[in-house]
Amino acid sequence: MVLSIDLMSLNALERTRSNMKAFTQRPKLAIDILLHGHQHGAVVNSYTSLEEIKGEVSIKAPCNTSFDNIFVTFEGSARTYVERITTSAATNSRTQANHHFLRLTQPIDDSALPPSQTLEAGKTYKVPFNFVVPEQLLPQSCTHLTDTDVLRNVHLRLPPSLGDEMAASDGGALLDDLAPAMSVISYSIQVRMVRGRRSNGKSIVIAESAKKLRIIPAGTEQPPLHVLDNNEEDHILRKEKDIKKGLFKGKLGRLTVEASQPRGIQLPLETSDNTSPLTTMATINIRFDPTEEDAQPPRLGQLINRLKVATFFASSPMRHLPNKRNISAYDGQQGLYVDAVPLSSRNVASVQWEHHMRAPPVRRDSAFSTLSAPAVPTPSSSYVGKSFYSAQILVPVTLPKNKLFTPTFCSCLIARAYILDLQLSVHSPGTTVTASTLRLKVPLQLFGAGNPSATATISADEAQAIAAREADGIFQPRNMAPPSPEYTEHAQLVRPMYPMETAAPPGYSIFSGREREMQRPVSVPQACG
Repeated sequence: MVLSIDLMSLNALERTRSNMKAFTQRPKLAIDILLHGHQHGAVVNSYTSLEEIKGEVSIKAPCNTSFDNIFVTFEGSARTYVERITTSAATNSRTQANHHFLRLTQPIDDSALPPSQTLEAGKTYKVPFNFVVPEQLLPQSCTHLTDTDVLRNVHLRLPPSLGDEMAASDGGALLDDLAPAMSVISYSIQVRMVRGRRSNGKSIVIAESAKKLRIIPAGTEQPPLHVLDNNEEDHILRKEKDIKKGLFKGKLGRLTVEASQPRGIQLPLETSDNTSPLTTMATINIRFDPTEEDAQPPRLGQLINRLKVATFFASSPMRHLPNKRNISAYDGQQGLYVDAVPLSSRNVASVQWEHHMRAPPVRRDSAFSTLSAPAVPTPSSSYVGKSFYSAQILVPVTLPKNKLFTPTFCSCLIARAYILDLQLSVHSPGTTVTASTLRLKVPLQLFGAGNPSATATISADEAQAIAAREADGIFQPRNMAPPSPEYTEHAQLVRPMYPMETAAPPGYSIFSGREREMQRPVSVPQACG
């Protein structure tokens, strides 16, 4: 009797295993995303502003499958997390944020899908799609408070792909884009098939698929930064230092080094055949004010040039332009990751000094603009109206090809900046004095070239509507009355707030503690019954 019961239990267990195996091995609904004009040799396709992303979605069901709707979207999102490290491991914490800033939905022709909303077994359905990479984001993508409207407009520029290991490609091999794991910006074509709803009202995703893309938006070189003297944490455009004759021998003079922001570097299309080096030229202007008329300038030594790549990230929207000075090691809402890329190192002892006769001292403003720097720096703080020396060093800046560089940008949660780190060593005449080092931190802009053949297109109806609106504007009367009170005296202009429930892309998802699953429809396996 006991043996019979054991045999029955074993048989039941075997049947259960067989049923589970049959369920898990049943063919699932297949969704394939095919991009037209696939870029040969590329790990992922790369696009820039106003370029078209064309392709089709292939759907094949192993059995008759009913559905309520199919969504084909072009989406962009940013994901960050900031870890707060304390002296006690028990109090360490992490804050995380997700920002879906872009979602374009492809209208689907009724003829592409069965009217019964049931996919026939073994039949392949083709759904074409055509998206255009936008130049700007919708206002609903950035609704948080900012210090200035200028910064809000900067946040509405399309950010480049960043930190996604499978999308960091130069059109061929995968490369390091110098971004930390704490900051990721990704783009993809998403396909979701939904059916029914759960008790909480969320749609049930019965099948989904995604295709990653790399987006490098087109841009133009922005005006140079206006750098203040007291912000040496981020930028140093002028540096002064006393040069000694030797140990216990007094001061030889005061040396001043100065530089301005060089021309930006344009990043070519990754699909182009352009193999020219990415380069620009920086200029270092040097001035030596001797303490005595017969004192000779010091000998210049080694010039080391490095590129500092700074990635700012935050778990809450940035209200101001990020900078290193405002970030603390114990800050749990924003962080900074800096990587250094060596560029060049050379000896500049052969640089010739030029002797100048006396010149009246020139008052220098406390705010130093990088719009232009004189070939001869303004006098140092110890200049007393005597003769002085000047020199100039040209510094070629060429980006290495073993790294992947993205344009300079600043979005709601993530920003990228580049700084030229120039270190010049100077040798005093005395052999007992070690070489002095002067350091400059010069901002450098990188921007996307874009595709000249990609232009914004509008339909005939849109063109006719625009022409009619412009024609009507000619005959509209002009208002010659005084301005309304809200535009005079102490008026307060209130920025309209866009309700998030009507926004095209969803807003921010900010939470702390352990990582949680994204608030999105939950996929369930599709099986044929």
